[in-house]
Amino acid sequence: MGKAKINMPSAKTDEAGFIIPSVADQFFEFIAKERRLSVYTSRNYQHAIISFFKWLSKYNQNIKIQDIGRMEARTYLVEAQQSLAKTTLRNHFSALKGLFRFAQRRGICDSNPFANLTLPKLEKNLPKFLSEKQAKSLLQATNSSKTENSKTEFIKFRDLLILKILYAGGLRVSELIALNFSDIDFTKATLRISGKGGKERIAPIGSKVLQDIVFFRDNHCKLSSYDSPVVINQTGKRLSVRSVQLILKKKLKQANLPEDISPHKIRHSYATHLLDRGADLRAVQDLLGHASLSTTQIYTHLSVARLKETHKTAHPRS
Repeated sequence: MGKAKINMPSAKTDEAGFIIPSVADQFFEFIAKERRLSVYTSRNYQHAIISFFKWLSKYNQNIKIQDIGRMEARTYLVEAQQSLAKTTLRNHFSALKGLFRFAQRRGICDSNPFANLTLPKLEKNLPKFLSEKQAKSLLQATNSSKTENSKTEFIKFRDLLILKILYAGGLRVSELIALNFSDIDFTKATLRISGKGGKERIAPIGSKVLQDIVFFRDNHCKLSSYDSPVVINQTGKRLSVRSVQLILKKKLKQANLPEDISPHKIRHSYATHLLDRGADLRAVQDLLGHASLSTTQIYTHLSVARLKETHKTAHPRS
């Protein structure tokens, strides 16, 4: 079988030799520049869309994008369910729905075959998080190295600073690595965060964490200009998401904590601990940068679940 050919003008071939419709390329540019999705989300959208057209080419190499209908969308849904987790499946179909909505608005397609499809329901698992005691242990975790030099001192301080910023500000890992010194208000001890969809919010971090940032900047950063990154490697370059994940894994091991805690679960911990201590739900919504209050409400379920578990284990009549 030859290469897949979707009949669209000016189709472009990707690195794997697969032909991508030009409207898809326009959509990728749109979500990156105008919707300002993160690099990670944009990459996932691209993967989802390319996967669909690659799948479609096995059945019909000559179908035009405007002729893709409900039957193709439903057939893909049935087959994709065999290999994709429910969350991944929903993300893939969200990307495809977005592509066809984009094509519709530009007069390329008359309808959106991926709109209003019934997708498998997600299990309502409560987010995993650290207890306050565990969070404290993590922030105090140190390595067992007896020798201290400039390299080990840099890594030790930098790694703990990463955890402190994540927990103090409730940041997503993508927000952390994008943080520049220009985003810090050194007077108010706050961060200006550009979150999902380019939405800005203010994240208080407290004076202690601010002092740690200043110490790190003054003692360990080769570059600390206005637009320099806060979280860096030893050569002064911005860290990657993967680097932060590995740093957290190492610190969890040092603290004898479960190693399946991700940076995002630190954010879960931040929100849960705020609500446990009486924070207003809408205030927590603003601090997290959630567009919808219902997204934040999952953390109230966490708090209730913990209260019920405490009652079950401690109350004599439970």
